[in-house]
Amino acid sequence: MAETPKTDLREVMVKSFIAAAENDVPIMVVVSDSTSTAKIAPFQEKFPDRIVNVGIAEQDLVGVAAGLSLGGFVAVTANAACFLIARANEQVKNDVCYSDTNVKLIGLNAGVCYSALASTHHAIEDISVMRAFGNIQILAPSDPIEAAQIFNYALEHVGPVYIRMDSDKFPIIHDEKYHFDLGKADVLRTGKDITIFAMGSTVFEAFYAAEQLAADGISVELVNISSIRPLGRKQIIESVSKTKKVITVEEHCTHGGIGSIVCEIVAEEGIAAKVTRLGITEGLFSKAGPRKDIRAYYKIDQKGIIDTVRKILS
Repeated sequence: MAETPKTDLREVMVKSFIAAAENDVPIMVVVSDSTSTAKIAPFQEKFPDRIVNVGIAEQDLVGVAAGLSLGGFVAVTANAACFLIARANEQVKNDVCYSDTNVKLIGLNAGVCYSALASTHHAIEDISVMRAFGNIQILAPSDPIEAAQIFNYALEHVGPVYIRMDSDKFPIIHDEKYHFDLGKADVLRTGKDITIFAMGSTVFEAFYAAEQLAADGISVELVNISSIRPLGRKQIIESVSKTKKVITVEEHCTHGGIGSIVCEIVAEEGIAAKVTRLGITEGLFSKAGPRKDIRAYYKIDQKGIIDTVRKILS
């Protein structure tokens, strides 16, 4: 199957914001000198009074968003995940999660999107951090179709949401019949030999890897974990119990992300399964350099996934 044309998920995000404003949703977007990072210009041109730029002040970003939500707005923050999670950590915890404000936190350029800017800009721990906070939903879209549905859901939901986003262009891997189900794992492909669980920016890599492996007679079950909290625990248990061999793939530290989630479930349920986690090595900062090279180094690209599956099944 040939790859489909690719779309920047931020463009999908901005279209969702515009549609919400046009449908009288009281949306307010707050940025921290991140208008270009968010590609927010089309929204800003149509609704200049619906955007607040606080400058390079991420703690203010979150505080202002919380205040807007208390004033009746659907408040959305749109800035780099690395700064949202680190600089504004206390405000995210207290002003959004603990205070239960209607704020949608968008972590842009997550993972190693910033490539050569290295560890100061790589957000490889955001899921781990957000999982440690109570009272916030955590979502990670994998393609344009899913992203549109996730943003529509988040803007309608009343309460805190964190959405892990990317700055790359993504192919479409879902068909038009796809429906995002909160709290349910998305089984993209059924199989019997091995299960691959993937999140966000690595799902399309696993998708095409599974197709290539299928051509060689290897039956891969591919599960997209886009709803991280609430989690599709039932689908994870069923898949692991069936194949007994598991790979998790994420552009995130192997500690605290979906690798940890799957291992926790396997241990808690007492399932006899072998789990191999692919991601940024636990306890280390990510390598710097071109993003393609970083992904290849950690084997979270298509070739790395294929090689890992073959090694496990050999």
